[in-house]
Amino acid sequence: MGRQSPSVIRSSQKDIDAFIEQLAKAPALVTGGSGRLLFALDATASRQPTWDHASHLQSDMFSTAAAIGDLQIQLCYFRGFGEFRHSRWFTDSTNLLQQMTQVQCAAGHTQIAKVLSHALNETRKQPIQAVVFVGDCMEERLDTLCNLAGQLGLLNTPLFLFQEGSDSAAANAMRQMARLSGGAHLQFDQRSADQLKALLTAVAIFATGGKKALEHFAQQQGATILRLTQQLK
Repeated sequence: MGRQSPSVIRSSQKDIDAFIEQLAKAPALVTGGSGRLLFALDATASRQPTWDHASHLQSDMFSTAAAIGDLQIQLCYFRGFGEFRHSRWFTDSTNLLQQMTQVQCAAGHTQIAKVLSHALNETRKQPIQAVVFVGDCMEERLDTLCNLAGQLGLLNTPLFLFQEGSDSAAANAMRQMARLSGGAHLQFDQRSADQLKALLTAVAIFATGGKKALEHFAQQQGATILRLTQQLK
C-alpha cells in the first residue's frame, strides 16, 4: 500500500469552473440550521504541497455555511510518528485558520483509524452531522477502517472522503468506508484545488441544512455536486 504520485483525475473542468462561478452568486437555501463538522487532514509529508491552500479553503466553507445556519468545526490531523491532534470546536473561521497555519507536515504513515475513533467518541457526546477527511494514501488494515466507518454509519455520521491523486489502495478503502458510513468518496487532483473548494462547501451545506439543502444546491450547480449527493443514502 505504498504511496503513488498524484495524477490527473479525469473530471470535467468545465463543470468545475461553472460551479465556482455560480457559487459566489448562490442564495441561502434554508435558514435556521445548525451543525457540527469534523474536518480531518492527512498532514504527512506528501500533503505539504496542498496544505497551505487547504487552510484557506476552510474559511470559504464557513462563509457559505453562515448564510444557511450555524456551523461548528473541529480540526483533526495526523503526521510524523504516531502524532494525532485535534482542536477545540470553532465557530468562526479566523480562529480555525490560525490553528491550521501553525501546523507543519511531517513524514509518517497514515492514522485514519485514529480519526475515525475520535469521530466516534465525539459524536457519542454530541451528534456530528458530517466528517470530512482529505488525504492521498491508506497504509492501515482495511477491516479495521471499515468496522469504524460502519459504526459511524449506525450513528448517522457520514464520512466525506476526498482523495487527492489516484492511489488504488486508498481509492478502494475510501469507497468502502464511504458506503458503510452513508457518506461519499470523490477524487481530485493538485491542479483542481477549486474542485475541493466546491466539494467542501457542499458538505458544509449538508452539515447545516441537511440532505434536502444539499440536493437543492446540487440541482443548481452541476455534475460534481450531483455525484456527491447520489452517493448519499
